[in-house]
Amino acid sequence: MSRNLWAVVCAILAVIIAWIVVDLVFSLLWFIGKLVIVLVVAVVVFFLLRSLIGRRSDR
Repeated sequence: MSRNLWAVVCAILAVIIAWIVVDLVFSLLWFIGKLVIVLVVAVVVFFLLRSLIGRRSDR
């Protein structure tokens, strides 16, 4: 009887640990995704501003 109890406890513990690990992985992936999007937008804005400033200095 005690082996069955330990099997159930281990199964529940495994599910809880897996839930936490998956949550951390998805949080990290979401952060990396947002970081990439911010980087792309920053590069676009940088080149847009550089082209606008370059046109004004040519005048």
